Amino acid sequence: MPLKRSFTIARVFVRYRLDTLLPAERRPLWLRALWSPLALLPAPRAARGERLRRALEELGPIFVKFGQLLSTRPDLLPPDMVEELDHLQDNVAPYPVDQCVALIEEQLEAKVDDLFAEFERQPLASASVAQVHGARLFDRDGKPGAAVVVKVLRPGIETIIEQDLRLLRVIARWVRRLGPEGRRLRPVEVVDDYRHTIEGELDLVREGANATQLKRNFSHSPLLYVPEVYWDYTREKVLVLERIDGIPVTDLQQLRAQGTNMPLLAERGVEIFFKQVFEHNFFHADMHPGNIFVSRRKPEKPQYIAIDTAIVGSLSREDQYYLARNLLAMFRRDYRMVAELHVQSGWVRADTPINTFEAAIRAVCEPIFEKPLGEISFARVLISLFQTARRFDMTVQPQLVLLQKTLLNIEGLGRQLYPELDLWKTAHPFLEGWMRDRVHPRTIWREVQRYGPEWLEKFPQLPQLFYSALEQSREVAPQLESIGDELARTRRRGRRSYVRRVAGVVLAAGAAALAAPQLATQLPPAGWALALGAAVLLLWP
Repeated sequence: MPLKRSFTIARVFVRYRLDTLLPAERRPLWLRALWSPLALLPAPRAARGERLRRALEELGPIFVKFGQLLSTRPDLLPPDMVEELDHLQDNVAPYPVDQCVALIEEQLEAKVDDLFAEFERQPLASASVAQVHGARLFDRDGKPGAAVVVKVLRPGIETIIEQDLRLLRVIARWVRRLGPEGRRLRPVEVVDDYRHTIEGELDLVREGANATQLKRNFSHSPLLYVPEVYWDYTREKVLVLERIDGIPVTDLQQLRAQGTNMPLLAERGVEIFFKQVFEHNFFHADMHPGNIFVSRRKPEKPQYIAIDTAIVGSLSREDQYYLARNLLAMFRRDYRMVAELHVQSGWVRADTPINTFEAAIRAVCEPIFEKPLGEISFARVLISLFQTARRFDMTVQPQLVLLQKTLLNIEGLGRQLYPELDLWKTAHPFLEGWMRDRVHPRTIWREVQRYGPEWLEKFPQLPQLFYSALEQSREVAPQLESIGDELARTRRRGRRSYVRRVAGVVLAAGAAALAAPQLATQLPPAGWALALGAAVLLLWP
């Protein structure tokens, strides 16, 4: 860990009294001794969540983004800290435009004036990883044409991120050593998740590919619009996108002023989420308010606009199926089915006691479902379910963490737009329909069409494969029988060897007892006989 950076972190740690975030009774003895001098400092006045937020802001943009990731993990942090971390803003001072222009020209191998008819030197936005400039492309006649935005990575950002990631991992390993409480937070896994997330933001070609796929999934859809990617101008560190004209989704005053149908807007957000997860199996996993706009067209039938597709998620077919069945079973209060599905899906160990697991799920869910459905937080139910499962050694599923984060964003946004939003009212028919379609003959026929050519290609090989398997079984059977016999003989030899060694120890003890009074003279014949027998028994293999 760089010495200068270590001192900076230590200073910020002490300044904001982050030692108080871990209750004294949960600190191991060595840590209490180490932190005991901090008790001489004045008690902190600000709330713990505010102190953590301000400390991350002071440590810089990489730590700010890490705090944003933590704000999506209410399964790890208490609500007051999550709420405060939600206020972290990834706005940093822009870097010099000359460096930005130089990077564009290096990546695209042409002068900016030859690439763009217009290029705005004042950035539209600046964040820790990249900044965005407005521009216009040339049309066919060489005149200003399509309006675009140019996203450019910060020079040298890869080195900075790698240094801070290594530093974060050192801190995470240290936190893990704090005892049960430190291990419960799974700090190393959280940092590794963060590494995966932020590395996805460093390849703008991957972000462009994600945007193209998402746009294709919602082509001609009234629900969601995704800006077009201009691939001729896109490289690993430069991304050129269509410039959109929309209203920020959090600007409620402007949305209401244009007569936006707010209930429909909220419901469409939920519908977009479930379509992405279950129909397309490709979902935008960073749908926080800063990345979502609302089209100015047709406010009575509002359409969302999504940007910043660096982070996307997908589920396996099995996870899709088990997740849908879990959600349906939960809202039917069939807790035994929920417990069984967790075991069947492999999310918890196969030897998990179903009755005990069912009782734990019931204890968590029953108080929640006593409320009217419109007041139930769908995302919180899912988080509570995963928290309960972790008590039964549920393996952390990265794809489910992304899903949980996205659902939290969508539900929070929907309730902000329309507080009476009943998410289950929208989700339930969608899940029911998806489950029916999964076993519909039409779906089965599509699967046959998709995999049929591969099956037909392999069909002629089946008789030979079957014959080869039979031949191998005939060859292996005697070997297995021989191995079984050898194992049996080894066990018998082991038992005989164990008996001989025990007897040898007994004889040796007897020889020692007889030798004790005769050490000054000589060992009697009986003692020699016992010693010789002990040596033979102990040394014989």
